[in-house]
Amino acid sequence: MKDLIMARRLRFNGTGSGVNGCPAVHEDLDTGEVIIHGPALTDPDDIARLRHLGEGEVPIVVPRELLVDFGPKEVTRVPTIIGLDEFDRLFTQFEHTAWRLETRRRYSSDEVTDTYAQFTRGEPVNWEGVDAEWCAERREQTALGKRFERVRIVDNPPTPGQLYLLDNARRNSAVGEEIRSLWRAPTPNDSNSPTRTSGSSTRAWWPGSTSMRPTTSSTWS
Repeated sequence: MKDLIMARRLRFNGTGSGVNGCPAVHEDLDTGEVIIHGPALTDPDDIARLRHLGEGEVPIVVPRELLVDFGPKEVTRVPTIIGLDEFDRLFTQFEHTAWRLETRRRYSSDEVTDTYAQFTRGEPVNWEGVDAEWCAERREQTALGKRFERVRIVDNPPTPGQLYLLDNARRNSAVGEEIRSLWRAPTPNDSNSPTRTSGSSTRAWWPGSTSMRPTTSSTWS
């Protein structure tokens, strides 16, 4: 009789995706081993340059931030991370507001999508039907009076990834999200910084607008 092989007990540590997907990091609760999945490295020239690639091994490409944010920081794991299913449920079980601060200059998961390819070719991006299940969930929750809000920190000039997200804001806004953008200041004391804070007012750039509008800080809460 064949020995029974027990399935690993895995914990989802996190994802670098702009929505709810890959690349992602998991951890074996019993062995402490880390499992990473993401887009495979397929270019033969790139693969030929890899050292110690064993038979049956598949090289993958993930953003550095994924490992920094969700990779182990110590030999013995300290934090407790909720699973992906539990994380997704937070967006239907919350009572009032789901708020997100986005500071990254790019998402590697965006760059492998058809919509990103359209955008970089200078073509109008058709957001109709993209992430349909995610959009339906947002519409359902906003119809209940709940709020989804994002604040995006944008470089001056914006990076290609940030410009893509500004275009993507059309889709997110259509399903009920409220998105606002702030210029990223080079240094807190730089007098040439595009972002200024005075009292309780901050200069905010709204997607789809070429002007800067003052917005009270209470708006973000």
